[in-house]
Amino acid sequence: MSMKVNIKRIDKTLPLPKYETAGSVGFDLICRESAEIAPQSIVLIPANVIVETPAGYMLMICLRSSTPRKLGLMMPQGVGIVDNDYCGEEDELKIQVYNFTNEIVNVERGSRIAQGLFVPVNTPEWNEVEQMSDTSRGGFGSTDR
Repeated sequence: MSMKVNIKRIDKTLPLPKYETAGSVGFDLICRESAEIAPQSIVLIPANVIVETPAGYMLMICLRSSTPRKLGLMMPQGVGIVDNDYCGEEDELKIQVYNFTNEIVNVERGSRIAQGLFVPVNTPEWNEVEQMSDTSRGGFGSTDR
């Protein structure tokens, strides 16, 4: 299924994000600027694009699977969640990374360290109740007994 998504590049000398293979579910984001990340510090790296996420979807930003192993970087919050209304002229996507090594990590302009995925979402209508059902479904660690 194909959908049209509005996208704007900040630096047009860098390519648009792309799906690297026919089986890729995420498109690679490209670092617009080189970055030096000190040990145990967090940096936001501009990803060169503003994306208008379609209604009914969110844009999830994840690191590529090779990034922690090759560079010693991870996303401090696990994943980035981009809302539909983050698409104004100043809303360039940014890749938040944490250097978990004891060395300075350099990320070069043009590097592909993260990927984006469009994920369908629903907004529920809350049905507030006075009591929940008595059906117990376990809890944290309940299957590890």
